[in-house]
Amino acid sequence: MTTRQRHIAHLYLHAALTEDQYGDLLELMSGITPHVQAAPPDAVQLDLTSALRYFDLPPYDVVQLAKLRLKGFYGIDSSAGLAGNRMLAVMAADTSAPGETTWVPAERAADWLYPRSVTALPGIGRATAATLGRYGLHTIGQIADTPPATLQRLLGVDQARLLTERARGHDPRPVTPREPAAHLTAERVLDRDCLDPAQRHRAVLGLADQIGQRLRGESRVAGRIVLTVRYADRSSTTRTRALPEPTSHSPALAVAALGLLAALGLQRARVRAFAIRADDLWPANSAYRQLSLDPRDARARAAEAAADRARRRFGPEAVRPAALAN
Repeated sequence: MTTRQRHIAHLYLHAALTEDQYGDLLELMSGITPHVQAAPPDAVQLDLTSALRYFDLPPYDVVQLAKLRLKGFYGIDSSAGLAGNRMLAVMAADTSAPGETTWVPAERAADWLYPRSVTALPGIGRATAATLGRYGLHTIGQIADTPPATLQRLLGVDQARLLTERARGHDPRPVTPREPAAHLTAERVLDRDCLDPAQRHRAVLGLADQIGQRLRGESRVAGRIVLTVRYADRSSTTRTRALPEPTSHSPALAVAALGLLAALGLQRARVRAFAIRADDLWPANSAYRQLSLDPRDARARAAEAAADRARRRFGPEAVRPAALAN
């Protein structure tokens, strides 16, 4: 029995879209294939595998059909990448100028991928690239050809395994239809109007920790944090920050939330309540995580996982951040 080759398209939408408009575009793309995955705010992924027989067209032509519908119904220009998996489709779309489509057929994927800079791989940041560069590893092909044991000595076992899979063009993640507007919210109403910056800091830190626990409990990650501050006069201020990468790691969520709080410059404002909303939620196993060479990051995540296990066994108050201890 042979496995049917997948054909994944990643489309960038060159327009500023409202949430309702974006939902309409997802509905339009579902007329091409039922396997449509939202990638807000300006992209969408399509698994065209089952649509090819219906339209009796090559994969490239089906992508052009999708782009024509976007232009014809909504006047939206788009660029696209077409490949055998989601990672390669995104990378191909990143190289496409507006209006163009870059197709990376499976039989030519290695030739297309290998000469590219290692920084073109999702999740490769400056620190990881610099470490690899010190050992003469500058291209994806060099990474793919490096013995796994060598990469493990440089990056650690887990990161080396993930990097090797990406460098060889492997990405098993499916295109999964879902609603793009899912969110989680945590709120704290203060006992009295608050003028104390330290108390505000603790309140926001506690909410970020709550959001992180809930995300990890549901095996989801968030791509955006929204902080709302309500004042004694019943007015409110809302600020939004996109996260560097989708995450459920409480310290990363806290850094973003506290950054929004600091940017507000509340000073003598009389604050009555805080709320944090985590937007742009995805299953944890569908998102890339930035590779890190800092051992403190691995230790922090291991401690966080141990704390979550303790909470599940002994209750939500069994473990708390030291900054929140009475």
